[in-house]
Amino acid sequence: MSLDFVSVRPGVCPLEALLSSTALVALAEIGDKTQLLAILLATRFKKPVPIILGILVATLANHFLAALVGSEAAALLQGAWFRYLIAASFIAMGLWTLIPDKIDDIEDRPARFGAFLTTAIAFFLVEMGDKTQLATVALGAKFHNVWAVTAGTTLGMMLANVPAVFLGNALLKRVPLRLVHGIAAVLFIAAGILMLGETAGWF
Repeated sequence: MSLDFVSVRPGVCPLEALLSSTALVALAEIGDKTQLLAILLATRFKKPVPIILGILVATLANHFLAALVGSEAAALLQGAWFRYLIAASFIAMGLWTLIPDKIDDIEDRPARFGAFLTTAIAFFLVEMGDKTQLATVALGAKFHNVWAVTAGTTLGMMLANVPAVFLGNALLKRVPLRLVHGIAAVLFIAAGILMLGETAGWF
Protein backbone atom coordinates (compact mmCIF):
# COMPACT_ATOMS: atom_id res chain seq x y z
CA MET A 1 0.00 0.00 0.00
CA SER A 2 1.36 3.42 -0.94
CA LEU A 3 1.98 5.82 1.91
CA ASP A 4 2.45 8.95 -0.21
CA PHE A 5 0.04 10.97 1.90
CA VAL A 6 0.63 14.27 0.11
CA SER A 7 0.06 13.07 -3.44
CA VAL A 8 -2.90 14.74 -5.09
CA ARG A 9 -4.85 14.42 -8.28
CA PRO A 10 -3.48 16.65 -11.04
CA GLY A 11 -5.08 20.10 -10.96
CA VAL A 12 -6.27 19.82 -7.35
CA CYS A 13 -4.88 22.42 -4.95
CA PRO A 14 -4.23 21.25 -1.36
CA LEU A 15 -5.85 24.49 -0.17
CA GLU A 16 -9.03 23.54 -2.02
CA ALA A 17 -9.01 20.16 -0.26
CA LEU A 18 -8.44 21.86 3.11
CA LEU A 19 -11.13 24.52 2.74
CA SER A 20 -13.71 22.18 1.16
CA SER A 21 -13.19 19.62 3.93
CA THR A 22 -13.47 22.28 6.63
CA ALA A 23 -16.68 23.81 5.29
CA LEU A 24 -18.49 20.54 4.55
CA VAL A 25 -17.69 18.88 7.87
CA ALA A 26 -18.27 21.99 10.01
CA LEU A 27 -21.79 22.38 8.61
CA ALA A 28 -22.54 18.63 8.72
CA GLU A 29 -21.43 18.46 12.36
CA ILE A 30 -23.98 21.04 13.58
CA GLY A 31 -26.63 19.04 15.44
CA ASP A 32 -24.82 15.78 14.65
CA LYS A 33 -24.53 12.90 17.12
CA THR A 34 -20.94 13.74 18.02
CA GLN A 35 -21.81 17.37 18.74
CA LEU A 36 -24.60 16.19 21.02
CA LEU A 37 -22.04 13.93 22.70
CA ALA A 38 -19.77 16.95 23.23
CA ILE A 39 -22.63 18.75 24.98
CA LEU A 40 -23.41 15.70 27.12
CA LEU A 41 -19.76 15.34 28.19
CA ALA A 42 -19.45 19.06 28.91
CA THR A 43 -22.52 18.88 31.13
CA ARG A 44 -21.18 15.83 32.96
CA PHE A 45 -17.57 16.88 33.57
CA LYS A 46 -17.67 20.70 33.46
CA LYS A 47 -14.02 20.62 32.33
CA PRO A 48 -13.91 22.19 28.87
CA VAL A 49 -10.16 21.98 28.17
CA PRO A 50 -9.74 18.19 28.66
CA ILE A 51 -12.93 17.60 26.68
CA ILE A 52 -11.73 19.76 23.77
CA LEU A 53 -8.35 18.02 23.77
CA GLY A 54 -10.10 14.64 23.81
CA ILE A 55 -12.24 15.65 20.82
CA LEU A 56 -9.13 16.84 18.98
CA VAL A 57 -7.15 13.64 19.55
CA ALA A 58 -10.09 11.37 18.68
CA THR A 59 -10.92 13.33 15.53
CA LEU A 60 -7.32 13.42 14.31
CA ALA A 61 -6.96 9.65 14.73
CA ASN A 62 -10.37 8.77 13.29
CA HIS A 63 -10.27 11.14 10.34
CA PHE A 64 -6.68 10.36 9.45
CA LEU A 65 -7.64 6.70 9.07
CA ALA A 66 -10.81 7.64 7.16
CA ALA A 67 -8.96 9.97 4.77
CA LEU A 68 -6.26 7.33 4.28
CA VAL A 69 -8.85 4.68 3.40
CA GLY A 70 -10.48 7.03 0.88
CA SER A 71 -7.19 8.10 -0.66
CA GLU A 72 -5.83 4.56 -0.98
CA ALA A 73 -9.13 3.29 -2.39
CA ALA A 74 -9.00 6.04 -5.03
CA ALA A 75 -5.40 5.06 -5.92
CA LEU A 76 -6.23 1.34 -6.18
CA LEU A 77 -9.67 1.58 -7.79
CA GLN A 78 -8.95 4.08 -10.51
CA GLY A 79 -11.59 4.44 -13.17
CA ALA A 80 -14.69 6.41 -14.04
CA TRP A 81 -16.99 3.98 -12.20
CA PHE A 82 -15.23 4.70 -8.89
CA ARG A 83 -15.50 8.46 -9.40
CA TYR A 84 -19.22 8.00 -10.14
CA LEU A 85 -19.49 6.05 -6.88
CA ILE A 86 -17.77 8.84 -4.90
CA ALA A 87 -20.01 11.44 -6.56
CA ALA A 88 -23.08 9.42 -5.60
CA SER A 89 -21.79 9.15 -2.02
CA PHE A 90 -21.61 12.96 -1.78
CA ILE A 91 -25.22 13.24 -2.95
CA ALA A 92 -26.29 10.54 -0.46
CA MET A 93 -24.39 12.37 2.28
CA GLY A 94 -26.31 15.54 1.47
CA LEU A 95 -29.63 13.74 1.86
CA TRP A 96 -28.45 12.09 5.11
CA THR A 97 -27.52 15.51 6.50
CA LEU A 98 -31.20 16.46 6.43
CA ILE A 99 -32.00 13.70 8.96
CA PRO A 100 -31.41 15.07 12.48
CA ASP A 101 -29.66 13.03 15.17
CA LYS A 102 -30.98 12.72 18.71
CA ILE A 103 -29.22 12.77 22.04
CA ASP A 104 -31.18 9.61 22.94
CA ASP A 105 -29.15 7.74 20.31
CA ILE A 106 -26.04 8.06 22.52
CA GLU A 107 -25.60 5.55 25.27
CA ASP A 108 -24.82 7.25 28.58
CA ARG A 109 -21.97 5.12 29.92
CA PRO A 110 -20.41 5.67 33.33
CA ALA A 111 -17.24 7.76 33.20
CA ARG A 112 -14.31 5.77 34.56
CA PHE A 113 -11.28 7.38 32.94
CA GLY A 114 -11.64 11.11 33.55
CA ALA A 115 -12.72 13.83 31.16
CA PHE A 116 -9.92 13.52 28.57
CA LEU A 117 -9.84 9.73 28.13
CA THR A 118 -13.60 9.35 28.34
CA THR A 119 -14.06 12.01 25.66
CA ALA A 120 -11.33 10.61 23.39
CA ILE A 121 -12.65 7.03 23.59
CA ALA A 122 -16.34 7.96 23.33
CA PHE A 123 -15.78 10.40 20.46
CA PHE A 124 -13.66 7.94 18.48
CA LEU A 125 -16.26 5.17 18.86
CA VAL A 126 -19.33 7.33 18.19
CA GLU A 127 -17.65 8.78 15.11
CA MET A 128 -17.28 5.30 13.59
CA GLY A 129 -19.77 5.10 10.73
CA ASP A 130 -21.05 8.61 11.41
CA LYS A 131 -21.79 10.95 8.51
CA THR A 132 -18.70 13.11 9.15
CA GLN A 133 -16.41 10.06 9.10
CA LEU A 134 -17.95 8.79 5.87
CA ALA A 135 -17.68 12.29 4.42
CA THR A 136 -13.97 12.22 5.28
CA VAL A 137 -13.57 8.92 3.40
CA ALA A 138 -15.28 10.46 0.36
CA LEU A 139 -13.17 13.63 0.60
CA GLY A 140 -10.01 11.55 0.84
CA ALA A 141 -11.03 9.69 -2.30
CA LYS A 142 -11.93 12.90 -4.13
CA PHE A 143 -8.81 14.92 -3.31
CA HIS A 144 -6.30 12.11 -2.64
CA ASN A 145 -4.54 14.24 -0.04
CA VAL A 146 -4.64 12.68 3.41
CA TRP A 147 -3.00 15.54 5.26
CA ALA A 148 -5.12 18.33 3.79
CA VAL A 149 -8.38 16.39 4.21
CA THR A 150 -7.53 15.33 7.78
CA ALA A 151 -6.57 18.89 8.71
CA GLY A 152 -9.69 20.31 7.09
CA THR A 153 -12.19 17.85 8.56
CA THR A 154 -10.58 18.11 12.00
CA LEU A 155 -10.74 21.91 11.83
CA GLY A 156 -14.38 21.66 10.81
CA MET A 157 -15.14 19.37 13.75
CA MET A 158 -13.42 21.73 16.18
CA LEU A 159 -15.22 24.79 14.79
CA ALA A 160 -18.53 23.05 15.46
CA ASN A 161 -17.71 21.35 18.76
CA VAL A 162 -15.63 23.88 20.73
CA PRO A 163 -18.56 26.34 20.97
CA ALA A 164 -20.81 23.38 21.87
CA VAL A 165 -18.55 22.48 24.80
CA PHE A 166 -18.70 26.03 26.19
CA LEU A 167 -22.30 26.93 25.34
CA GLY A 168 -24.00 23.54 25.59
CA ASN A 169 -27.65 23.27 24.60
CA ALA A 170 -27.87 27.07 24.37
CA LEU A 171 -25.90 26.83 21.12
CA LEU A 172 -28.42 24.47 19.52
CA LYS A 173 -31.28 26.74 20.59
CA ARG A 174 -29.66 29.76 18.93
CA VAL A 175 -28.53 28.07 15.71
CA PRO A 176 -31.19 27.52 13.00
CA LEU A 177 -30.50 23.80 12.55
CA ARG A 178 -32.79 23.34 9.56
CA LEU A 179 -31.04 26.16 7.71
CA VAL A 180 -27.57 24.86 8.57
CA HIS A 181 -28.49 21.30 7.56
CA GLY A 182 -30.03 22.63 4.36
CA ILE A 183 -26.84 24.53 3.46
CA ALA A 184 -24.72 21.46 4.24
CA ALA A 185 -27.01 19.28 2.11
CA VAL A 186 -26.79 21.71 -0.82
CA LEU A 187 -22.97 21.79 -0.59
CA PHE A 188 -22.66 17.99 -0.47
CA ILE A 189 -25.11 17.52 -3.36
CA ALA A 190 -23.42 20.27 -5.38
CA ALA A 191 -20.03 18.61 -4.83
CA GLY A 192 -21.50 15.31 -6.01
CA ILE A 193 -23.09 16.84 -9.11
CA LEU A 194 -19.85 18.68 -9.93
CA MET A 195 -17.89 15.45 -9.65
CA LEU A 196 -20.46 13.66 -11.82
CA GLY A 197 -20.13 16.40 -14.41
CA GLU A 198 -16.35 16.33 -14.38
CA THR A 199 -16.31 12.55 -14.77
CA ALA A 200 -18.89 12.56 -17.56
CA GLY A 201 -17.12 15.42 -19.36
CA TRP A 202 -19.99 17.88 -18.97
CA PHE A 203 -17.64 20.64 -17.73
